[in-house]
Amino acid sequence: MSSHQNTNLGIWLMVATSFIFALQDGISRHLAGEYNVYMIIMIRYWFFAAFVISFATRKSGGLRNAAFSQVTLVQILRGVLLSCEILIAVTAFVVLGLIEAHAVFAVYPLLVAALSGPVLGERVGWRRWVAIGIGFVGVLIILEPGYGVFQIEALIPLLAAFMFALYGLLNRWVARFDSSAVSFFWTGVAGAVVTTSIGVWHWEPMIGTDWAWMGLLCLTSASSHYLLIRAYEVAEASAIQPFAYLQLVFASFIGITLFNEILRPNVAIGAAIVVCAGLFTLWRARVAEKR
Repeated sequence: MSSHQNTNLGIWLMVATSFIFALQDGISRHLAGEYNVYMIIMIRYWFFAAFVISFATRKSGGLRNAAFSQVTLVQILRGVLLSCEILIAVTAFVVLGLIEAHAVFAVYPLLVAALSGPVLGERVGWRRWVAIGIGFVGVLIILEPGYGVFQIEALIPLLAAFMFALYGLLNRWVARFDSSAVSFFWTGVAGAVVTTSIGVWHWEPMIGTDWAWMGLLCLTSASSHYLLIRAYEVAEASAIQPFAYLQLVFASFIGITLFNEILRPNVAIGAAIVVCAGLFTLWRARVAEKR
């Protein structure tokens, strides 16, 4: 298969991943609106951990190779960080809705660029710093801090974006020592331990139809991560990462059609600014890598 075909396949895999992530967020918002978020994420991680362990046993070396890490503590930190980020993000979906939460969360690639210097020691040029600044202007337009009473809830998706950016940077750091299979294993196992230690104290009875939604949520969680791994296996990250922004489009469509959310003009304008700034930052990073 040629590199062009690989890139095309990677793009389609990323588009599919973005759609499933958006569907997953919509289901999470529905369930977390009826039950506590701790239990929902705990059950989701049970299935995810089972999928990860099953995935690892099918690889050469089995569980022993999948669990062996040169930086075990950092791998555990990654899993803990992601699981806490998901808890916060789903809370944001319930409090703010899918559209506004995703609009703010779209700033995370800019946070990755801003933090790559102090965390990874990478050089960030002035053009990317300008794009980062413009992106945060877009966030301010979304949040509207100068109009009326500023809602503290609006900072919830911003915190989730910050945590996800740190998670992404730690992914790049541990990739210097461990394979993606090892990172995948610790993401599921560490996250399951953390969410279980919290969620088991918040168990609620769930009606039959919602168990069906819970099952679908678990399936989307496992399939989306598998497709994401495949996307990065067949194509360069810099080539397919821009298509991850389609999740904002898909999530907005779900929010409008299924949850009767409204796309306010300031949110649309701010999100467009954030996405454009993020795409420019990704492009400049790709240029820097080629150099």
